Amino acid sequence: MKIDFTKNEKGLIPAIIQDNITKNVLMLGYMNQEAIDKTLETNRVTFFSRSKNRLWTKGEESGNFLELVAIKNDCDNDTLLLKVNPIGPTCHTGSDTCWQEENSQNFGFLSKLENTIKERKENADSEKSYVASLFAKGINKMAQKVGEEAVEVVIEAKDTNDDLFLSESADLLFHYLILLQAKGYQLNDVVAVLKSREK
Repeated sequence: MKIDFTKNEKGLIPAIIQDNITKNVLMLGYMNQEAIDKTLETNRVTFFSRSKNRLWTKGEESGNFLELVAIKNDCDNDTLLLKVNPIGPTCHTGSDTCWQEENSQNFGFLSKLENTIKERKENADSEKSYVASLFAKGINKMAQKVGEEAVEVVIEAKDTNDDLFLSESADLLFHYLILLQAKGYQLNDVVAVLKSREK
C-alpha cells in the first residue's frame, strides 16, 4: 500500500474509521507508518495520538477496541479508510460514534418507511390512514394481506409484465414491514437471523 505522508509535517495522515457491518463512520484519527504497522500486526486499530505524542491503541484503557477488518487508502494516497468491528462504544464519551449517533444498521429508504409505518401506527387516524386502519383491524387482517400480496407476486412472476411484478413485489414488502411491526420487530431483527445462517 503506497501512502503519502509528506502533506503533513509530522508525517501523519487521517484515518476514517467505519463500522464494517453498519457502514457508519465511527471516528477520525491520525496514523503514521508505525501506527499502521502495529494495526496490521495486532488487528487492533492503533493511532498516533497528537495529544499524548505517542502510539495509542483504541481501547487500551477502556477495552473498547476496534478490530480491523480491512484497510485501504484513497485516490491521493493520503487518507486511510479502516473498516472495523467495534467492541463497545467508540467515543470516549460512551457514545457509539464521535458524532453522538447510534451505530445502528440503516437500510436507507426502507428504514425511513419503517419509521413512517411506526408513526402512522401510533399517531394516525384509522379513517384517514391506510396503515393505521390495518393496525386497527388486527394481526389477522395484516397477515392475510401479506398472504394475498405473496400470491400476487407468484402470479406475476409467471407472467411477462415486469412492471406488474415489481408493483406487486413493492406491495408485498410494504405489507410485510407492517406485519413485522405488528409483531414487534423490524428489518434489523430479520437481518440478524439471516446473519446467523451465514456460512
